[in-house]
Amino acid sequence: MPIIVKDYQWSETDEKMFVQVPLKGVKQSKADIFCTEEFVKVSFPPFLFEALLFAPIDDDKSTATIRDGSVTFNLLKKEPVMWSQLLSIHSDNKSFVLKKKQEAIEYAQKKSEDIVKRKSSAKEENKKYSLKEMMKLEEADRDRIEQIKVSERNRAMDEFTRWKEEKKVEAELEKMQLLEEYKVKILEENKENEGCKISEIFVDDNSDVVDGCRIIELQEDPPLHKANDATEKLTAAVNHDLKPEADKKKSKVKRQGAGPRQRGKISVNFTPRVFPTPQRESKAVEEDEWLQKQADARKQHAINDPDLAQHEKDPAWLKDKGGQLFASGDYMAAINAFNLAIRIQPRMPILFLNRAACHLRLRNLYKCAEDCSTSLDLMVPKVAANAKGRLKAHLRRAAAFCDLELYVEALQDYEAALKIEPKNEKLIEDADKIRTVIQSSTG
Repeated sequence: MPIIVKDYQWSETDEKMFVQVPLKGVKQSKADIFCTEEFVKVSFPPFLFEALLFAPIDDDKSTATIRDGSVTFNLLKKEPVMWSQLLSIHSDNKSFVLKKKQEAIEYAQKKSEDIVKRKSSAKEENKKYSLKEMMKLEEADRDRIEQIKVSERNRAMDEFTRWKEEKKVEAELEKMQLLEEYKVKILEENKENEGCKISEIFVDDNSDVVDGCRIIELQEDPPLHKANDATEKLTAAVNHDLKPEADKKKSKVKRQGAGPRQRGKISVNFTPRVFPTPQRESKAVEEDEWLQKQADARKQHAINDPDLAQHEKDPAWLKDKGGQLFASGDYMAAINAFNLAIRIQPRMPILFLNRAACHLRLRNLYKCAEDCSTSLDLMVPKVAANAKGRLKAHLRRAAAFCDLELYVEALQDYEAALKIEPKNEKLIEDADKIRTVIQSSTG
């Protein structure tokens, strides 16, 4: 039995009540203090102090201090009046005191639960706020990077346009230089005719050819307008000479009168394939292995159940029936249909994959992950024919892992899905979100 402490002291004002309880030489660390609106308790074995207060106090603003071998309570009254006594008028009634003590304990427990809930709620709000701020920062970074890309793209286009203009100017200069060289060359070849000038140069079938130019005649002192015509036709001759060889050959063939080619038809036949992708020698072994596995998976086990009709023993019918039940929201019945289909064809991956979707809707998360793993094991080797099924299995197992808060395992499934569809923006966005959650939880 504890020893009741009676040599305590108290004093009061209109607003506060002060109570001092000696610790009787017991260490301060062993003192247990409990205080509610109507009840105060100090336990320091083997001693015990309990007081059912005369009137209610504000326990949130009241304090208790352990110092100099005693506990001092600073109790704030709810109503600023003098009590003239510390204990309640019912302190001698043991049943009443016991009832108040029980109510005080329940009040303290409820208050503690409320504090825990508020802290948990505040923690969740802080986590959501942190996640939103992090997403805003990432979005700002993406916008900044996009702006940099746009500016770099514009700068590159400006440089490319400037380079094209420079090349165009260089081509014009080269063209003028070749024109001058042709003029000099023709003048040198005709320097024997002193006092003569080039009268007219143009392209004609009956004229003589000199380096791509045909000279018709030479006259003394040609008129001014004919000299200008000669310059223009000389420029045309130079342009003709600068044409690509392919254009020259085409014009030559055209002059010879060659007719158009005869139109024909070429038939191309392709070898029929099961897979949607072209045949590759490196994938031939894996594709043959997958086709053999599919053939083995289609083998059916007999079920001797007189309660089942003949069509209810058909796995294809059961698979379609399970899909209809899933679409109607009857997930438990769909699971029963897939269970029976799996008994008949235990190595068909699509059945496990569909049953995993039902388990995911019913929140049977571990069963969902297990069916997805079984389906992935059956879809080996990894070929193009089972890529869509493997993608669904990874995503459904990742969803189950996320609900189980196994974010690292979920991220691994998303990375495996991205290897199948690396350009899927939705998968990339979801994987980034999971990475953010993992980083925030580790931080």
